[in-house]
Amino acid sequence: MKSFVKYTLVLMLAAPALVSAAELGTDARGAIPRDVQQLVVIDYRAMQNSPTAMELKERVMPPELRQFDDALRKSGLNDNNDVDSLAFALFRPSPTSDSLDTVGIAQGQFPMDDIMAGFRKQKVKPVMVRTNSIYPMTKAGMVLCFVDPSTMIFGMKSAVTKALDARDGMVPSLLNNSTLIDAMHSVDSEPLWSVLDSKGTQTMMKQLMGEAGSVTNYDSVKQRLQASWYSMDFAHGVKLDLSISTGDSFSAATISSLMSAAITVKKMTSTDVEKQALNDTQVTSSGGLLSVRYASSDDQFSSLLQSPLFKSVVQ
Repeated sequence: MKSFVKYTLVLMLAAPALVSAAELGTDARGAIPRDVQQLVVIDYRAMQNSPTAMELKERVMPPELRQFDDALRKSGLNDNNDVDSLAFALFRPSPTSDSLDTVGIAQGQFPMDDIMAGFRKQKVKPVMVRTNSIYPMTKAGMVLCFVDPSTMIFGMKSAVTKALDARDGMVPSLLNNSTLIDAMHSVDSEPLWSVLDSKGTQTMMKQLMGEAGSVTNYDSVKQRLQASWYSMDFAHGVKLDLSISTGDSFSAATISSLMSAAITVKKMTSTDVEKQALNDTQVTSSGGLLSVRYASSDDQFSSLLQSPLFKSVVQ
């Protein structure tokens, strides 16, 4: 992918502003392979109209995610009424793989009789993977599978098949990933949240740090990045809360100092809009946790979207 930060923003903005909790059920967790680099969960039922969120979505959505968005809408579901929550998981096909697959999971109360009747009317026949029926969603190769009446897996066939392998116990699932399960406990009561493993956190931080990420001090502690979790809220302005687990206070304090220094340096060449955004970003550390907090009004954030700083982060 061209930009991890860009992909993260798009995943989190697959729905507009949210106001209640987006929980991922046990059945859904069991249908996600263990080696997850990033998981994003959105409360689809509680979404509201947010011009700011939609503006950001339109600016950064890559073609591959537009396929996901279009495929869900063409699946026979009424996404506003049938889908309660939506999750995207970026996972490694194997523990040693450098590539990532993406699978979507929708949770809700689905009208199965109507959906199956629609498939029969269109003469769509499923492909069987053990006892699981996989139906085509798009001509581009996306498919869907209802693992139960309230959980649907969708994505490219290879990714959905791997998710079914996890769900059927053929390979370990997210339920066997204690690091991310623990991270989820910190944010899964939020309407829109994400968790990242060690590699995902390192990739995200490298982009956020910019040139500061190449200094010796950061290089010596980046391997200490264990996991991260964050939430975004567009209900009243824009709020971002990010926490990064480093395992020890020295690493957290070192990265906090480097990020603060990078922000200070960036202010010297920033526009007024960018300076305001940097001033609104707070970086602190406590114990083995690094915290980043950002808040702004809708108007301020909309102006930031036009800035070179924003474009450099998501390019």
